[in-house]
This record gives sequence, C-alpha cells and structure tokens, in this order.
Amino acid sequence: MAGRSVTLRALSILDAFDATHRRLKLTEIASRAELPLATAHRHIRELVDWQALERRADGTYQIGSRLWHLGMLSPMHAELRELALPHLQDLYAATGATVHLAVREGTEALYVERLGGVRSVPVVSRPGGTLPLHATAVGKVLLAWASPEVVRCALARLCRLTPYTVVAPARLTAQLDEIRRTGAASTREEMVVGASSIAVGVTGTDGVIAAVGLVMPSTRPNIWSGLPALRAATTAIGARLRAREDADRVARAAG
Repeated sequence: MAGRSVTLRALSILDAFDATHRRLKLTEIASRAELPLATAHRHIRELVDWQALERRADGTYQIGSRLWHLGMLSPMHAELRELALPHLQDLYAATGATVHLAVREGTEALYVERLGGVRSVPVVSRPGGTLPLHATAVGKVLLAWASPEVVRCALARLCRLTPYTVVAPARLTAQLDEIRRTGAASTREEMVVGASSIAVGVTGTDGVIAAVGLVMPSTRPNIWSGLPALRAATTAIGARLRAREDADRVARAAG
C-alpha cells in the first residue's frame, strides 16, 4: 500500500505479529505487512534500534521489551489489573482452577491477566492475547452485555474451534439470553477439548466492563462448584472499580 505514511508502515510491521505469529522472518513480515522487502527492512532496523522489535540469533524477529513496558501503562493494566489482582489470587487459592480476567476488544476477548499453577488444565489464553467471544465463558459474558451491533457482528462470524463449539446463531442467542438472566456463563470444550469454563461479569459504573472466569478439566464432576467464590471476587472487583471511577470523577470536577 504505497500511500501509507511512515507511521502507518511501521505500525503495519508491528501488526504482522499476533498470537500465532510471534516470531517472523524478514520476508514474512514484509508479506504480512504488505510492504516491499527493502522498505520493511529499513523500518525493522529502526524498530530494533528503538527496542520495539528484537532480532533473535536465528535471524527471526519478535516483539521487543519496550512495547511490553508501554503496554503496562495502559489503563487496562495499570488500573483494572491492579484493582483485580488480589481478588484473582484469592480466587485461584480457593478454587485451584486457572483464573482469567478479560475485557472485550471488538468481537474478541482480550486477556488482561491469567493465573494458574503447574497442575492447571492446559489453556491457550495468555495475557495480552485474544480469543473469540463465542467460544469462551468470559467471552460469552462480555458478548451478552455488548451492543446489538457487536452481537450481530459476532453472530455473523461464528467459527468452529472444536467439535463442541456453538456455531448456530439461534443457540448462541439463547445462551446469551440465559447469561443475562443468571449473570453467569459456561462452556464445555468449546475452545479446547478437555477444558471447561465458567465466568461472571465485572460491573463498573457503565455496566459490565470485564469478566472473570475459571477454567478447569472437563472431568471435574461439577464445574459450577467455584461459582460462589467467582461471584464474590467479581463483586469485590466491581466495588473497587466503581469507587475508583467515582473518585476520579470527583477529582476532575474539582479541577
């Protein structure tokens, strides 16, 4: 795309990386960013100098440490994660399940935090990564309270990730109605075979703005056993979040 500015060309190089493309060769970056090889090479050198990218010994590139540090300054990390982390740690101690904190980014769940131990069920999520809303419990909670436009967009692009992923729009719509009624969501092997999950929303002053979930083996007799602890955690996180938002509004009004 010849008309792109220098800034957009550099951003397109960074955007070439994602959860399934964490290490790329120069030719792969140029192809995914839709840039001539020489142009991509010039921008990559500058990004390496700035530590936005790192060049590995095998010649491939990966996201650099400077972007990680900048990302930690975003409100999502600095505020929501800070408020939630003590309650997430208590939740993990109480349930032994993998604990997730996620927010919505378009039609995907963006994972802010994940806590788990060596005996936790294998999961594909990672902090800073995204997964489809329709295939995860945290995602279904976030989708249930999303705008009608977001819901329509999500229903139009349902993809099957396992044999058990719900891809029928009518069935998912019914699930979203049930989530709004009960306040909780669940999945059984919809994202990863062998893993089930439950989730509850975190309510700020503007409604549900995040979700906390538990992921556990599908062999567990009762996946809902951790629901009381999960509800307690989300209630506490929501109360702290609303208090912070109220304090910020008072501070802004005071000038």
